[in-house]
Amino acid sequence: MTRSYPKLLTAPEPPPAQRGSDYAELSRRVRSAGLLRRRTGYYAVKMAVNAVLFAAGWVAVFLLGNSWYQLIVAGFLAVVFTQIAFVGHDAGHHQIFASHKLNKLAGIIHGNFAIGLSFGWWISKHNKHHANPNDEDHDPDVEPGALVFVERHSEGRRGFANWLTRSQAYLFFPMLLLEGLNLHVASIKALLRPSGRLKALEVALFVLHVAGYVTVLLFVMSPLHALAFAAVQQGLFGLYMGCSFAPNHKGMPTLRKADKVDFLRRQVLTSRNIRGGRLTDFVLGGLNYQIEHHLFPSMPRPSLRRSQPVIREFCTEYGISYYETGLFRSYREALDHLHAVGAPLRRPVADAA
Repeated sequence: MTRSYPKLLTAPEPPPAQRGSDYAELSRRVRSAGLLRRRTGYYAVKMAVNAVLFAAGWVAVFLLGNSWYQLIVAGFLAVVFTQIAFVGHDAGHHQIFASHKLNKLAGIIHGNFAIGLSFGWWISKHNKHHANPNDEDHDPDVEPGALVFVERHSEGRRGFANWLTRSQAYLFFPMLLLEGLNLHVASIKALLRPSGRLKALEVALFVLHVAGYVTVLLFVMSPLHALAFAAVQQGLFGLYMGCSFAPNHKGMPTLRKADKVDFLRRQVLTSRNIRGGRLTDFVLGGLNYQIEHHLFPSMPRPSLRRSQPVIREFCTEYGISYYETGLFRSYREALDHLHAVGAPLRRPVADAA
């Protein structure tokens, strides 16, 4: 039996807003300001620039040949891959086109073909996150794995896993160097599952990406140079991706199923915004407006900055805590949280001493 392709996360996905509800009032203000209108021109320019930079990176690979200067190109392509991933993210939220099919196609091209990540797998995972941000039981982004984000999830960890959790605040950034590899492995696992609509296209473009990537590197460079290039490019790609997503929710309040919190407050209270100007917007792909993005996932990226004063004023008016901080402070808060989660596992060692 085939599975249907995961649905794009279009609109905010809460239950329909009841007339007169807080969220309905905020939606009215946002829509009346025209902040949900498509920004196709912006995305056309964004995708064109990314395509030029992507092509320029691979042209540089051919021109440099078997040289250690290729590691500079590897770093450049790590940045380009992440910028492409941001556009794939926006396509997954139906921000670019009015057509679902065009958004899916854009997402598959950016994800499976350009950077080697399964767009369908990501949609399924990301939909669950948006519906249950920082929910200890239902948000896949806080499920225990190499890192543990909820103290009760650290219970019973033994051996290497125990040491990893105790030390995770110190290992967080080094571990992000493996995030690119982790995303590729998760994509492969997802693509090997029973097929559904568009799965054949996903598999074909993913295989084309991997085959092209490996072939180009081995054709231009020695195996040693190729391995070093891939390690640097994929490592920095994972680091950049992790550093872009980590400030959004890590260290913010978590929720349980029993917590009765409406959609509006659930999204605002569990999200953290990052202060900054247009450079921050570019570097973080608009994810620095995490509150606005979670309230209105289909809002085009360039409208997030314009929506911030409207939403921040609304939260102040309704007494809802709206949290915003600097980028480096956000990392510190996330690391402090990771350190606190591992504290129970460190106590026996301290007591024995």
